[in-house]
Amino acid sequence: MRKVKVSLQPIVSKINMPTVLKTAVLPGDSIESLFVVTQVGEIFYIRDGVIRTFLDISPRIIKLGISSGGYDERGLLGLAFHPYFYYNGLFYLHFSVVGTQGPGALPGAFESFKPNPCDSKTLNLKWINREIQYDHIDTVEEWILQSNGQLQKRRTILNVRRPFLNHNGVNSLNFSPETGKLVLTTGDGGSGYDPFNLSQNDMEIAGKIIEIDVAKNTFINNPPVVTRFDELPAPIQETLTVIAKGVRNIPGISFQRFYNQYMKYVGIVGQDLVESIFAFIHYIPIPVPQLVQASLINSEPDQEGFINFGWRGWEGTFPTSIMRSCPANPTLDEKTIAYYDEAIKTSVRYPLPLTSYFHKDPRPDKFGGTALTGVQPYMGNGIPDLTGSVVFTDLARNEGSHPPIRGVLAYTRVQTDCKQNDFSVIETDYNFGSRSAYYVSLGTNQDQTKLYLGVYGSTKVADFNQGTVFEIVQ
Repeated sequence: MRKVKVSLQPIVSKINMPTVLKTAVLPGDSIESLFVVTQVGEIFYIRDGVIRTFLDISPRIIKLGISSGGYDERGLLGLAFHPYFYYNGLFYLHFSVVGTQGPGALPGAFESFKPNPCDSKTLNLKWINREIQYDHIDTVEEWILQSNGQLQKRRTILNVRRPFLNHNGVNSLNFSPETGKLVLTTGDGGSGYDPFNLSQNDMEIAGKIIEIDVAKNTFINNPPVVTRFDELPAPIQETLTVIAKGVRNIPGISFQRFYNQYMKYVGIVGQDLVESIFAFIHYIPIPVPQLVQASLINSEPDQEGFINFGWRGWEGTFPTSIMRSCPANPTLDEKTIAYYDEAIKTSVRYPLPLTSYFHKDPRPDKFGGTALTGVQPYMGNGIPDLTGSVVFTDLARNEGSHPPIRGVLAYTRVQTDCKQNDFSVIETDYNFGSRSAYYVSLGTNQDQTKLYLGVYGSTKVADFNQGTVFEIVQ
């Protein structure tokens, strides 16, 4: 693939950690505004070069950056505008709720849990006492921009208890242009290696891609706080279908039109080895009442055509491995398959990624990755070499600890048969000087002709005002 060079054009700077970048046309307006969501709870919009506050829910966001040295994956993580937002003013938020801090499901195990293949106890952990052993509660809400310009919450759609502080997804709410439904992408609940195997369990909300039929207008005051589908009241179950399972962590879902159908792109953040981008057109979702029914009679619903990304048995194209350094040879790693039986069980089911990139890559024109932070199709003509391709961002180039740190932009191309493809690094000419530049989010406008990049000077949400949003231009 061709080497592509782009420029980064700053749009706004000195903002907090940007989690979502997308555009919408405000009611009564004629052009799109760029909306910037920050993890701490602010939503700004930029129009004609002027930045204004749309909504600030920071008092409703859980206290961030306290328990893990300033790093956090909770906060305001999703914003989606209803397809008819211009007419009905409806939009949706996903965030971690203030005052819901718990001790965690395995106290002290944030990101550090590792199974021991020789100890079956570590392979079959159960999440018990969920009412008290959890980290926080995430909520999905519907809001309305009223005709008098006032913003108001209309209803709570879901309240989900989460076991750990990480893997809550980001850019986690998007509407499907295919079904008109709201798509919630949720990570496996966190820690490392999905300790409770939530992502493969059909009853668990964690580790799934879920469609919500918001048109059903199910109003239930204060829906219960749940972790499983079978704990939801029937009217809420009836609004939900599951598109996919086996998700580790995910920076949203994106859609690209091909003639009369849509390609879906899903990026799965890796554990130790590899970051993966999946593409699919056809899928058969399973309505949640059907999943619940099957679980009641201990049978498995027909999963032909249902998407399973393979986690925790598979990490990209590899059986999930535990890496240890070899004491006799520091340049080599020992890799042990963590969940052999699970890798076998899911091997037939899961699709191969469209492209993968690795945490260590010996090829001269590639890079070592850290964590996938965004995947967006680009359909514009402004950067001709990228037209029709899929652009993705990685948090930080893995080159040892040489400061300053830089994120990575790259792209791949897709065939309609979704066959595997290589990727190519996109070079940027922006001079960040001696500051670190983590690439934390990637967004696009409504017709996917513009790309926006969120960059932060730190990985810690509690290091405030270190963010810049750029437009990616030729």
